[in-house]
Amino acid sequence: MENPDLAIYADMQAPAIGPVDMLGQNLQLLTQILGSQQQMLDQEQEWRQHSLASFKMPKMTKVDDPEVYIEAFEQHALVIGLDKRYWASQLGALVVGKAQAAYRALSREDALDYESVKEAILYRLEINPEHYRRRFQAKKGPKIRQPRVLLQQLHNLLDK
Repeated sequence: MENPDLAIYADMQAPAIGPVDMLGQNLQLLTQILGSQQQMLDQEQEWRQHSLASFKMPKMTKVDDPEVYIEAFEQHALVIGLDKRYWASQLGALVVGKAQAAYRALSREDALDYESVKEAILYRLEINPEHYRRRFQAKKGPKIRQPRVLLQQLHNLLDK
């Protein structure tokens, strides 16, 4: 027994669409999709150019303290709103000497990760807890006669 409501649909036939019409519809849909994707790519490219072009920071010099330079880099990147995905490449382009050698020695994957880049640079420059212990011990000598200055320097070294 057939459902009488379905009998109406059984008698109906889908309108015949010729192959040319179907190709035309598909082409129109593909054109719309490609247009929207191109628009998205253009917007992304414009954003990247703006954000990277606005990142102005002098290159590190051989006399710069690498740790202070990296801290200044991070602060500048935060202030201008640079996407963290670009921090590693930006820092890699700005460092010199052993720091640059450390960046270039990283794998492609690690070179894209800011924390890996920072860690590799500090490791290569031997900036680690032992480094700060030596600096702390060196500051305790009789060179500094003002207790407050010595206390501040020791406090700064302990914080690192």
